[in-house]
Amino acid sequence: MTTLNTTLSVVFALCAAFGNAVATVLQRKAALTVPRSQGFRAGLMLDLLRRPVWLAGILAVIAAAVCQALALVTGPLTIVQPLFVLELPLTLIVASLLMHRHLAGSGWLAVTVVVAGLGVALAAASPTGNRTHVALDRWIPALAVCAGIVVALALAAFRRPEGRARAACLGAATAISYAVTAALMKTSMHTLDEEGLVGFFAAWQTYGFAVTGVCALFLLEHAMQAGPLVASQPALTLGDALVSLALGITLYEEEIRSGWWLLPQLVGVALIATGVFALSRIPLTRSLVAPEEENRTP
Repeated sequence: MTTLNTTLSVVFALCAAFGNAVATVLQRKAALTVPRSQGFRAGLMLDLLRRPVWLAGILAVIAAAVCQALALVTGPLTIVQPLFVLELPLTLIVASLLMHRHLAGSGWLAVTVVVAGLGVALAAASPTGNRTHVALDRWIPALAVCAGIVVALALAAFRRPEGRARAACLGAATAISYAVTAALMKTSMHTLDEEGLVGFFAAWQTYGFAVTGVCALFLLEHAMQAGPLVASQPALTLGDALVSLALGITLYEEEIRSGWWLLPQLVGVALIATGVFALSRIPLTRSLVAPEEENRTP
């Protein structure tokens, strides 16, 4: 049963990563068509609501969220969330199809490096444990620390002009928000499974993941406008996985191998980072994030 649940969680997590990849491409294209702002602008969401492409992206987000919820209820946070590092490779593959662009051989090599690194890291870590509930005295410090870092990153972002630094700060803030959303969602979905809709809507974690999810979406839209994906997406991809790993260990008492197993884990992480940064620098990525390049003839 444990093996079956782990397999299901992996399948659902991969579906969620694919959904997020589709959403990223569609939302990015929509974000480039609305007026830019130097700070947070509430009207940004209203502008985006008028874009059919953005609404299609939201449908992809919803589908991804459903898959993520199913993954979290069947497997550990330390397995589910790291699989989301595949979102960047999938984003570029989806972009190559939707934009009719060619993903170069170097891009496919980088994709292979990311996949290999993820496989090595997860195989070496062999995460275990799948607690269903977390005591409040664990939640309070974790949420306080995460919220404080998100606020600090957001403030730091808007002290800088548009560009890589702002995009990276907002990407990192988005990553933390996504990781917290996943952690809260995990408890909420277990409550739904055990206590039904009444328990689900009575649990504070349900409203918590709704709030942090909206916050993550809000930060993501501003990160997309703040600068190139080369800055925001690596911070988002790697940050989500690392923060989720930390939350899985500290909140849900999930375990990973230690001792000499740390060496292949670090090798896997290094491969992932190398592949992600390589992918973020290929021409297809620049054409995805730069409006002036989107209009050029391939």
